Amino acid sequence: MDTFGFAVVAAGIVLFGLISRRLETSVVTGPILFTAFGLAIGDAGLGIADLDVSHSFIHGLAEVTLILVLFSDAARIDLRVVRRDHNLPVRMLVGGMPLIIAAGTLVGMALPLGLNVWEAALLAAILAPTDAALGQSVVTSELVPARIRQSLNIESGLNDGIALPMVLLFASLAGAGHGADGDRNWLLFGMMQIGLGPVAGIVVGSVSAKLIDRAVKAGWMAVSYEGPAVLGVAFLSFAGAEVIGGNGFIAAFVAGLVFGNTVRNHCRFLFEFAEAEGELLVFVTFLMFGSAMLPGVVGHSSGAILLYGGLSLTAVRMIPIAVSLVGSGVRLPTVGFLGWFGPRGLASILFALFVLEEADFPGAETIEVVVIVTVGLSILLHGVTAAPAARWYGSLVRKTPDCHEMKSVAELPTRGR
Repeated sequence: MDTFGFAVVAAGIVLFGLISRRLETSVVTGPILFTAFGLAIGDAGLGIADLDVSHSFIHGLAEVTLILVLFSDAARIDLRVVRRDHNLPVRMLVGGMPLIIAAGTLVGMALPLGLNVWEAALLAAILAPTDAALGQSVVTSELVPARIRQSLNIESGLNDGIALPMVLLFASLAGAGHGADGDRNWLLFGMMQIGLGPVAGIVVGSVSAKLIDRAVKAGWMAVSYEGPAVLGVAFLSFAGAEVIGGNGFIAAFVAGLVFGNTVRNHCRFLFEFAEAEGELLVFVTFLMFGSAMLPGVVGHSSGAILLYGGLSLTAVRMIPIAVSLVGSGVRLPTVGFLGWFGPRGLASILFALFVLEEADFPGAETIEVVVIVTVGLSILLHGVTAAPAARWYGSLVRKTPDCHEMKSVAELPTRGR
């Protein structure tokens, strides 16, 4: 991308900032706008910005985005508060998520996509994480009871990191037998990635939290340098895992979880970054998705691919979520609301980008197309329904103020707010 292309992208970011508050309660979300903007200025549109996902700069930007999102999303979730107040997201993660992956696997094998069992499981795992930012109104609207919006917020903050080991495992199993080094080396590599990543994350997260607490207590650490130090923790966990043969992204997620639940001096920067610089990186990712990834599926989509995408956003998620909420006391409209608002976004894009980039198995291209189609549908459908559904659901549930949904719970920060 040349200088003029950079100028156009920068101008688009400025324009979005100027109207961002007006868009908060509209059906036009940031991901919709940036995806459409990327589509318009990319090769499929005006040809102003030539964004190639294989370019080292784009790959590096995506890598930085995933590291920081995994770390900051995990760090803002207080597990003590979750255990005390939030049984719904625990049900959705522990009970619902495995069922979602199982259902997605069965659908992937049943439809004529040409996928074997491990490839179908990999596709289901890539699409299992949710991205609450695609339906921002749902997790920020005061009309939606705190217990319900926080359930979606917590689920979104944790399920990308929980899904990642399964994504790597299924990728290793799908690649076994197709790599030059044979099945054994593929599986050994996968086990090392999954096993050593958390080790690095636990060590870096816990030690860094204690060192920062001691430095702050002793008056050695300036407030202005808390932010850079926390960023350093995220990148140190990633690099440390890669050095010992683990997966750096898993390490970043585990480090964020350990750091956020260990540090006593809660650095405001964690939330300020997710609200500003982190949000910018996320929107640039959606711009890249619209410019470089979405046009590539034109001509490669089929009825089976579109059907999988539609089922992934509906039955594949909504039925397992309903099963996981049996006995929770929430009513049917709430079950449907929580089931529908499981948007597929940033994590699925980046997982597909990194896992499938060097994949060496027959179904890799099909998986990539299905992921792009599903995310594209989600950006549009969840984006335009978020604000109206939040208003409808909020007015419905407030007619019975003594219901389970209105239970008072502690609030946790949301990404982007």
